[in-house]
Amino acid sequence: MHHPRTPHQDRSAPTGPPVPFDPELAAFLDGPAVPPGAEPSSPADVPRWRALLAGTSPDPTDEELSDGGAFDVHERRVPGPAGAPAVPLLVARPASLREGAPVVYHLHGGGMIGGTHRTGLAGVLREWAAPLGAVVVSAGYRLAPEHPYPAGVEDCYAGLEWVARHIDGFGGDPRRIVVAGGSAGGGLATAVALMARDRGGPALAGVLAMCPMLDDRNDTHSARQMTGRGVWDRHANDVGWACLLGETRGTPGVPPYAAPARATDLAGLPPFYIDAGAAETYRDEDVALAASLWRAGGDAELHVWSGGFHGFDQIAPDTAVSRDARAARLRWLRRVLAR
Repeated sequence: MHHPRTPHQDRSAPTGPPVPFDPELAAFLDGPAVPPGAEPSSPADVPRWRALLAGTSPDPTDEELSDGGAFDVHERRVPGPAGAPAVPLLVARPASLREGAPVVYHLHGGGMIGGTHRTGLAGVLREWAAPLGAVVVSAGYRLAPEHPYPAGVEDCYAGLEWVARHIDGFGGDPRRIVVAGGSAGGGLATAVALMARDRGGPALAGVLAMCPMLDDRNDTHSARQMTGRGVWDRHANDVGWACLLGETRGTPGVPPYAAPARATDLAGLPPFYIDAGAAETYRDEDVALAASLWRAGGDAELHVWSGGFHGFDQIAPDTAVSRDARAARLRWLRRVLAR
């Protein structure tokens, strides 16, 4: 295992004034939803940060995820990458499941250094699985710094291969698998799509990448512009990439499966949905992904939400812009799954 270095200091001053936050969202930044110390300050701070997350945002139980019997929820462990431990999967099926249901393969967020396969899952079930009649399979993956690249993304790909091979066993349609994730999970979803294309793996109906974490160089205009502002700024992002890549971070040899912004060939990928907040670190790398997909002749839908900070729809779900963002994702899922 390599040892992650201390995150970079600022390589240049922030560029231009910061983008203003949506007034309704801004009220949440100083409230209990974003407590002091809510982001890791260094690789050594990761254990404290994980403990804070576990205390303030505990994982939902099976009973909570079942939503009064609306979903059948169970855990299983499936073969991982060669020589690696099994991959934990949580499978949630609508109790009134019809055969040939769409499948959402979910990859959780957490900066590559935190979270579990239950993180964010209650919202996925309520907002996507229930209205779409979809099966959701959420994958756990090994976290950095204990397990640097390529452990996490290879776990995600191994889980996807298992889902595709066994999809008939839980009522899913092999032609309607969407890989979805937010933040680190969005970056992993993008990397898994690249792997599936390059390895002749499962055919995907789409990729839903919410504010995806894509670029280890962490030096876009938006990353510098929003330094010290909002949620998961450039400093926190440096911690995640330092833990994942160590001394290779920022060097020319970083592969696209680690940081999809490094990909130079985006042809032959499934349809993408990409979104981000206008007032967040990842805005410009996410916009660049959509532009690269279009230049390669690909199918991509891009939404940049005015005044949105990173994860705004999770932190402030009842605000107007959050409701709009969630509704747009569901509309895209309906369209792509009907093709």
